Amino acid sequence: MSIRTERLSSVIKKDLGQLLQRNYQPSGTFITVTQVRMTDDLSIAKVYLSVFSPNKDVQEVYKYIDDHQDQIRYELASKIKNQVRRIPELLFYEDDTAEYVNKIENLFEKVRKQRKQNSGDKDE
Repeated sequence: MSIRTERLSSVIKKDLGQLLQRNYQPSGTFITVTQVRMTDDLSIAKVYLSVFSPNKDVQEVYKYIDDHQDQIRYELASKIKNQVRRIPELLFYEDDTAEYVNKIENLFEKVRKQRKQNSGDKDE
């Protein structure tokens, strides 16, 4: 990734995070922009979101954001228009990093338990 791409990614991450929290966050829900990945030609921004929504369906929050994608892009454009020639298309994805970390932790825990059992079997 080039410096320009990284810089634009961080600008979009910051500005889009503020925009989503201020205007597109249903009550009782917390939306965080965890990562923004830009294509090399800066035409597409893949935005990874983490949604904390107790007692609500998270998929409804993503649907709401997808339904308002054009409006979000327009509002983002007003913030970053002096930094880019074309406003990138925004593609929103669910950030599953926490799930992945939990899955890996569970695998490590299984390995630890198996090692304890195996070392216990050798002592007998």
